[in-house]
Amino acid sequence: MIALSLAEIAAVVGGQTHDIPDPSVQVTGPVVRDSREVVPGSLFAAFVGERVDGHDFAPQVVEAGAVAVLASRPVGVPAIVVEDVQNALGALARHVVARLGATLVALTGSAGKTSTKDLIAQVLSGKAPTVFTPGSFNNEIGLPLTALTATEETRFLVLEMGARGIGHIRYLTGLTPPRIGVVLNVGTAHIGEFGGREQIAQAKGEIIEGLPEDGAAVLNADDPLVRAMAPRTKAKVILFGESAEADVRAENVRLTDTGQPTFRLHTPSGASDVTMRLYGEHHVSNALAAAAVAHELGMSAEEIATALSGAGSLSRWRMEVTERPDGVTIVNDAYNANPESMRAALRALAAMGKGRRTWAVLGKMAELGDEALAEHDAVGRLAVRLNVSKLVAVGGIEASWLQLGAYNEGSWGEESVHVSDAQAAIDLLRSELRPGDVVLVKASRSVGLEGVAAALLETGAEGEVAAR
Repeated sequence: MIALSLAEIAAVVGGQTHDIPDPSVQVTGPVVRDSREVVPGSLFAAFVGERVDGHDFAPQVVEAGAVAVLASRPVGVPAIVVEDVQNALGALARHVVARLGATLVALTGSAGKTSTKDLIAQVLSGKAPTVFTPGSFNNEIGLPLTALTATEETRFLVLEMGARGIGHIRYLTGLTPPRIGVVLNVGTAHIGEFGGREQIAQAKGEIIEGLPEDGAAVLNADDPLVRAMAPRTKAKVILFGESAEADVRAENVRLTDTGQPTFRLHTPSGASDVTMRLYGEHHVSNALAAAAVAHELGMSAEEIATALSGAGSLSRWRMEVTERPDGVTIVNDAYNANPESMRAALRALAAMGKGRRTWAVLGKMAELGDEALAEHDAVGRLAVRLNVSKLVAVGGIEASWLQLGAYNEGSWGEESVHVSDAQAAIDLLRSELRPGDVVLVKASRSVGLEGVAAALLETGAEGEVAAR
């Protein structure tokens, strides 16, 4: 974070100083909420959780080097006491962002947010110092913590914004007002909470409503609900996609033999070829969104294409492809799942597995409400249509719906199986995998299928595992 004195921070957040001998002492390190992340110069934000109260760690964090604690009550060590720690954190982030003057890029969407954020960050990092959201740290606590890691050298701040209801993104953009707002897509993720895709579109579109007139709204031309958001902003609109009307578009899209997308990138400043290191055709849209942002910030088509071709995956368990020494390939996409990302992952599996046996180890997609049965059934059917060799549905009722879809689409006998839990899936795969097989592992985060991928990699770790 930029250096601020405790007195300055107290004034910004409307707090009272307690047990602080010298209010002129500066916070020079990061603002953290995890006591294990404290380093000398830190400010520790004490949150009260369901199981852990951060205030209990106050003496420990100060001993570890924290300058003070941002707290909701006195803690017997240097502290800035506020009524609400979350609101204070947001106020501090808003103050720091305003002082920095960095260009802030915010993005949202039902699927692909984290992968696209990682792409934007990697492209812009080649142009100037860039700070970006780690993983999917995209809520009312994670977003300000990310913004507060920016320093005087930061020129671009790339922030992912998530929402579970109307008004959530509006709140986040109030903390960190973007100059460029990106909407990737409107899908069915969290549809059970929102009530419908129109409500999801209403929430996602909040990201462009407060853009300044000299800003830019980057919208997906291939998604009608996203494209229809254009009138909600006073900023200029940049369309991306495969549509001929897109300002930034892809032509001649295809997948390599290893399932990696290649295409001709067209921008208003020129065209250039891209071959990505990431897996799956769905990354083309993500790459185009990143290209549109980079074009707006002055990069040439050649510079953008070079950066996209060199970009990798920065976040764990998102199409993480690892080949075991015995030739079995594990695709760990177990961080989360919704119908759109599930379909994209299955198509990537089909492309990667041409001429090989393919396994789809799938589990529950959460928060689909009344659409849950139909969506799980549809994913099971798609696995059959894509000629996935075997579907392993893991878990309870939702997994049975996956298998039912496969069965009704014509998957008989050994082509699909329903197992009770992750360990059962591990046991099955350990006994049946053979060299050359490709295994996709994917489900909502709550299912924890990343353990299946980890166990399979341990099984094949006779010698050094080669990660692509």
